[in-house]
Amino acid sequence: MEGSWVSLWVLLLFLTQWASSIVEDGLLNNGDFETPPIGGFPNPSLAAGEGTTPVPSWTINGTVELIKSGQLQGGMILIVPEGKHAVRLGNEAEVSQNVELEKGSTYSVTFSAARTCAQLEELNMSATGAAASTMDLQTLYSVEGWDAYAWAFQAQLEDGAETKLAFKNPGMDEDPSCGPIIDNIAIKKLFTPDRLEDNAVINCDFEEGPWMFRNATLGVLLPTNLDEETTSLPGWIVESNRAVRYIDSDHFNVPQGKRAIELLSGKEGIISQMVETTPQKQYNLTFTFGHAGDSCQAPLAVMAFAGDQAQNFHYSPTGNAKHQLGNLTFTARAERTRIAFYSVYYNTRSDDRSSLCGPVVDDVRVWGASGSVRANGPGFVGLLLGMVLLLGLALA
Repeated sequence: MEGSWVSLWVLLLFLTQWASSIVEDGLLNNGDFETPPIGGFPNPSLAAGEGTTPVPSWTINGTVELIKSGQLQGGMILIVPEGKHAVRLGNEAEVSQNVELEKGSTYSVTFSAARTCAQLEELNMSATGAAASTMDLQTLYSVEGWDAYAWAFQAQLEDGAETKLAFKNPGMDEDPSCGPIIDNIAIKKLFTPDRLEDNAVINCDFEEGPWMFRNATLGVLLPTNLDEETTSLPGWIVESNRAVRYIDSDHFNVPQGKRAIELLSGKEGIISQMVETTPQKQYNLTFTFGHAGDSCQAPLAVMAFAGDQAQNFHYSPTGNAKHQLGNLTFTARAERTRIAFYSVYYNTRSDDRSSLCGPVVDDVRVWGASGSVRANGPGFVGLLLGMVLLLGLALA
């Protein structure tokens, strides 16, 4: 009998470790490009493409230039998003790194990017076996001249195999000194939160999302992504041609918890989710919205959609309140109903007149009569513990 329980505990320990094993989140090896190459960093006075130097932990294909903060290129100062160094990708140039991931899991990659001299510069992101994505860097969301972005993909290779994570400049500019600059590359394994009781919205408080650095004063941009299975914001998609901003409570006013979404670019920045509903049942869509505390110029307003209903909500705080509640009632017409939000206005910050901003949205709920919202089951870990309990009873 004693031996049976020892076996049971060994099995429980194995199952628990297997169920909770994840890759390490955070900066990739030399993801900030601050590790000096053998022989030191290159001389910034060299012309583009001269004195090519290997970048530690990264594989280079094409002309990849290690640049230094304040480095001049012609009459232009090259922008380094964080720290003292970054890399610039020349025509069709690529940097890549092999990482070991868990097959079937969704990962989000956070990185900082800036363009140089070409208006239509693009950046291609890819991972072995997953669909590649190309993002244009034409729109500058911040007066800083660079922005942090997130891109998600699903790991396809078997456990133990290495996935090639690559960043490429797909362009062929006449000026070889042009090309996007990238910096601060980090990765995070994502989880889809369970629905809360009496709420049909997944990740309703936006707490699960891409990696954010502690000094991420600009937040992280979530560009267009129509695939709800591989999104940096589990449960949600960005279905417009501009990004929305993922923000944290360390640098912005967040209504609840540590994370929220700031809507940018008016109708060009839409987040949405398909929620489970019961046809002909009446529901309430409630959410908290307000000011991010980033000097965003008034007026601020949110357009909310739920099925065939739509309503705009203007931010008009009373007293010292920074946020207020929105409520939209609708009747479900199908088993899945689309809810969506965008900023009514195209707002910029008052302190620089150019950085894009907008209203904050948080704590989104869809609730109705009892039984109209289907809750999740016990979850994978719960099922494992149940199996262990049954095994223990059998051994007894």
